[in-house]
Amino acid sequence: MHSTNLLLEEPIRMASILEPSKATFFPAMTKIVGTLGPKSRSVEIISSCLKAGMSVARFDFSWGDADYHQETLENLKAAIKNSKKLCAVMLDTGGPELQVVNKSENPISLEAESLVVLTPDQDKEATSNLLPINFSGLSKSVKNGDTIFIGQYLFTGSETTSVWLEVTEVKGEDVFCLIKNSATLAGPLYTLHVSKIRIDLPTLTDKDKKVISSWAVRNKIDILSLSYTRHAEDVRHAREFLSKLGDLNQTQIYAKIENVEGMANFDEILGEADGIILSRGNLGIDLPPEKVFLFQKAAVHKCNMAGKPAVVTRVVDSMTDSLRPTRAEATDVANAVLDGSDAILLGAETLRGLYPVETISTVGKICAEAEKVYNQDVYFKRTVKHVGEPMTHLESIASSAVRAAIKVKASVIICFTSSGRAARLIAKYRPPMPVLSVVIPSLKTNQLRWTFSGAFQARQSLIVRGLFPILADPRHPAESTNGTNESVLKVALDHGKTAGVIKPHDRVVVFQKVGDSSVVKIIELED
Repeated sequence: MHSTNLLLEEPIRMASILEPSKATFFPAMTKIVGTLGPKSRSVEIISSCLKAGMSVARFDFSWGDADYHQETLENLKAAIKNSKKLCAVMLDTGGPELQVVNKSENPISLEAESLVVLTPDQDKEATSNLLPINFSGLSKSVKNGDTIFIGQYLFTGSETTSVWLEVTEVKGEDVFCLIKNSATLAGPLYTLHVSKIRIDLPTLTDKDKKVISSWAVRNKIDILSLSYTRHAEDVRHAREFLSKLGDLNQTQIYAKIENVEGMANFDEILGEADGIILSRGNLGIDLPPEKVFLFQKAAVHKCNMAGKPAVVTRVVDSMTDSLRPTRAEATDVANAVLDGSDAILLGAETLRGLYPVETISTVGKICAEAEKVYNQDVYFKRTVKHVGEPMTHLESIASSAVRAAIKVKASVIICFTSSGRAARLIAKYRPPMPVLSVVIPSLKTNQLRWTFSGAFQARQSLIVRGLFPILADPRHPAESTNGTNESVLKVALDHGKTAGVIKPHDRVVVFQKVGDSSVVKIIELED
């Protein structure tokens, strides 16, 4: 696959573009996060989503109760068993999200140039002139002339399904607004976003803490998506909270950047978080449209250089209702890959979209095509230059493993790891071939009971571009004083052969710790 890769700087033959894409065991190196919901929660549909390329299942707790999500998760477990595909679990917090509450669930039509009142009195019925909201402090946060946006699953950008308002007057706790465009709001819940105004609510709300303490603990979630992250302190606070909840001390925290405040503190947030989610729906409201791409490119670059996953959202909105993406959306997916994104996050497209499986499949195909022309050579040199000298021992060996794999045209890199750090460092240098991350569980005790760690680390790599985990037998150590453990290596090679990425006479680069040293070896397979 990698040996025929083109670079964008090279002329691309039109005939090669017309050649059909070849099916592979790994749909793409770039990962796909799918949000499970009404249209994607049956065992059958989830199984199809996994086979199509979904490797992380997102549970959005800004709507639905714990019982509803638990039933969906049980279906996910059954689908994993049926499809024999690993899948990580991501919990997305509600955070300080402002919402319009429509108890009747009847569509609400709003007419341009008329007035609507936003009130914290949730006992009132939602109408074309009155919208109850879940926050009593809005009147203290806004002033005349401020802009407010309302829409379901912010924001499609369609001026018929989302509405923007201008604050004209504040009376007590009520906020009077002029409607700037005609729109119809459908469904029980709409998100409300005040542009460039800080809402004085904690990032991890009491409701979030309750969900984490019960649902997340029960299900040992792999990744916490921290909505509306505004400061590094938000991540530290969430990590401290998780550290007291048993196995959740192994859960990774991905900071979701959704507004200008989070963007302004991006560097500090990146230093604390395990990964970043660029929530372009909300960011597209706080930023002028012409600035969104600049932030995406800058943020993804910073994530790449830090070796932390970057996840991009809102790429194929039209596939919520259509079987095909627009041309612009298809290009947007490819550009996210070329920018260096690790994963694409699908929200409404799989949550309530009509074609969840087709959406995942289509996005995966676009990612795979973009990966073929990804300029790995330029990226590698830029990353090495950014890291500078002296490199740490582990980073030096990881980058050398990638360089060696490229030079000998290896079909895969096999990395033995217990914490997952070595595998992530290899992935940081974006090798053009898959990295089989063999996670060796470690046995730990707290004097009362013995526990294995490793399952978290294996699943968490399912969001990292190019990493494909295998959970090994815990009886085989990740570090060996006798060189590479041949039996574990054979398991990894057999897995690669089954996956179709390793063939006779292929070369394979193996990365492993031997004693206190890290070793890279190249092996050539026989028949």
